[in-house]
Amino acid sequence: MMIFLITFGFFLVVGAAMAVGYIFQNKTLAGSCGGLASVGIDKECNCDNPCEKRQEREKKAALEHNLQNRIDVENL
Repeated sequence: MMIFLITFGFFLVVGAAMAVGYIFQNKTLAGSCGGLASVGIDKECNCDNPCEKRQEREKKAALEHNLQNRIDVENL
């Protein structure tokens, strides 16, 4: 039983050290294969109405795209 407790404690210490190291890297979790985005799927569900966060991201991306592609008439 003592060997089990020592082994369990060792794994807890190693797991906690990995968690603290990952937190200090300040990165988000990401899969190794790229997930659904690597096969060309933008979202997980086939719903017609995306959530508010996705609508905001799409709206912001469209505005940035319009700002980059607009023609400035003052410089013509």
